[in-house]
Amino acid sequence: MMRSGPLSHLTVIEFAGLGPAPFAGMLLADQGARVIRIDRLIKPSKQGGMASLTARDSDVLARGRESIALDLKKPKAIEIALKLIESADILIEGFRPGVMESLGLGPDICHARNPKLVYGRVTGWGQTGPLAQAAGHDINYIALTGALHSTARAQGQPTPTPGLIGDFGGGGMLLIYGVLAAALHAKHTGEGQVVDAAITDGSALLTALIQGWHSVGLWNDEAGTNNGDGGAHFYDSYRCLDGKYISIGSMEPQFYALFLEKLELTDDLEFQQQWNAKKWAVLKQRLTDIFLTQTRDKWCETFEGTDACFAPVLSLAEAPKHPHNQSRGTYTVVNNIVQPSPAPKFSKTTVQLCKPVNPVAANTQDILDELGYSPEERDSLIKTVAQQI
Repeated sequence: MMRSGPLSHLTVIEFAGLGPAPFAGMLLADQGARVIRIDRLIKPSKQGGMASLTARDSDVLARGRESIALDLKKPKAIEIALKLIESADILIEGFRPGVMESLGLGPDICHARNPKLVYGRVTGWGQTGPLAQAAGHDINYIALTGALHSTARAQGQPTPTPGLIGDFGGGGMLLIYGVLAAALHAKHTGEGQVVDAAITDGSALLTALIQGWHSVGLWNDEAGTNNGDGGAHFYDSYRCLDGKYISIGSMEPQFYALFLEKLELTDDLEFQQQWNAKKWAVLKQRLTDIFLTQTRDKWCETFEGTDACFAPVLSLAEAPKHPHNQSRGTYTVVNNIVQPSPAPKFSKTTVQLCKPVNPVAANTQDILDELGYSPEERDSLIKTVAQQI
């Protein structure tokens, strides 16, 4: 597989899982890293439920990988994995603490085979702590850090986010940051290490700004009453005549002044009291009534592209069609699957366009050949501990 991009010098071994680890693998592959994914053997799957959420054709998180399928319960499969690890720069896994050790693939064993290896681990609660062995999902991890609490409306319940804050922002992104920092350290010192990326830690990092404000009384503990969480009239979403929504974020004085000008409210004395929190509820109601008078598209004609800090609230279906996103190539369609394009953009290095997701076990034979197994050994392994589609 031809690779280009700023990470094309890196080889990553990824143990297939859910959520943050495959997201990290996708980002590494997007920027040119060779990511070899060790998948589970293909078995007849149930229809619907969780099975439908990980169907390979729509599993965008699996793009850009080579795939070898191994039965990691068998010693010969473990030896294949260790051979791959010997020449890798980075390993990433997202199992519960202790699972890799029980398989015979823990950090000590892997570092004995490859001292420079960066061993990346992402879990919900982290490798240590009272909750380390407990099951959980994104909603639980962000609940423990105050991040979920911050999604609530005033006197309302917190709103779950589909993996955005915890799994991907606080988990996958944290893992990427950690393994690339450790890889840079290994390049200069020859010393590999373990990266313990806990979604709780990463989610807590995402609250750094408001935690600081909260500590000095600039952020209320009651969600939905602050200037950046929907409490203020100038930072919220509003329903329009057609039932669609727009977003406003006119915090700074000059942007707020333009916002009022566009609404012909410049001389309104109530709206001139922007930072009087006691007025926010009344002003929110007035804006609610105003925005209900026109459709979202009409408000776009008034505000979009100005410094009033405005954007329409687009659905997943609408977002790829917006002219700004189209001009930047923010989305790509591959085999009728809409997906975000690789990002960020670099001025010197380019990345390949997205390709269809590689099927599980598509590269097993080639990878075994690359590891030096004879054709007879390779065929025997495929019959016993591996799989080739």
